[in-house]
Amino acid sequence: MSIKRISLAITGASGAVYGIRLLECLLKAEQDVYLMVSSPAKVVIATETDLNMPGRASELEAFFTERFSARVGQLQVFGKEQWMAPVASGSNAPDAMVVCPCSTGTLSAISCGNSRTLIERAADVMLKEQRQLILVPREAPFSAIHLENMLKLAKLGVTILPANPAFYNKPKEISELVDFVVARILDHLSIDHQLAPRWGE
Repeated sequence: MSIKRISLAITGASGAVYGIRLLECLLKAEQDVYLMVSSPAKVVIATETDLNMPGRASELEAFFTERFSARVGQLQVFGKEQWMAPVASGSNAPDAMVVCPCSTGTLSAISCGNSRTLIERAADVMLKEQRQLILVPREAPFSAIHLENMLKLAKLGVTILPANPAFYNKPKEISELVDFVVARILDHLSIDHQLAPRWGE
């Protein structure tokens, strides 16, 4: 399997475990990862998980590198205004970007072309360079505004992949529900995995 450069942004929607599990799977698949974690996401992670994450980007990089046994340099973590990061320019754009989970605020900012934070700028780069962009919204119900933003982005080639796990595999653990969604993301990134049974198997 060839090594890709994948940008992963974790934003402040509920479902932080999806993003963290995706990070783990990308690193275990030997992919290079650029990670961005928004300030609201850090609050959600502290609320929904037992992770005691450090605040600074360099410390967070060391934290996840050790936790997921990544090779040196495989993971790079960038702060919200780290404008010299590779993801901020089309001249060094990654192969793909995933926003998981994607808050509706981030969805709105991306659809409007805002670039107030590095996450928004990184997504804007993917759009203008016509690279793969996957958004994983986790909200219910969706308002007409949310749906209009998703439709606008889908027409631009963005993959809208809501965090909707299936139940045909008769999951018994929350981790199985999480892995189903992460598996679908990996499928769209063309990264091999054995996370969940496929339909008909």
